[in-house]
Amino acid sequence: MAWECDIGGCGAVFEDAESAVVHQTTEHERRECKVCGTVVPDGYLAIRHTFTEHSRAEYVRAYGASSEDVRNREQLLEEIESVADTQTLADELDQ
Repeated sequence: MAWECDIGGCGAVFEDAESAVVHQTTEHERRECKVCGTVVPDGYLAIRHTFTEHSRAEYVRAYGASSEDVRNREQLLEEIESVADTQTLADELDQ
């Protein structure tokens, strides 16, 4: 399965989820979380931060998100986490 970066219409395509996340982390600007102000990499890691550190209600209020937005992001997290080797990803990002 190919993974495409959709940040700002980037469109870069990767063979695996880990490569896509590394790309998002290193090639795109970091974003400030609208809930707590923490600066995080855009893309998967920003979504992961928001959904693991904050409640769904906080996300909806801060981002003006709909229930469909929440479901789409939760589905993306599940999909990536079901195929990504999180240890490899952490090792690559620590370099």
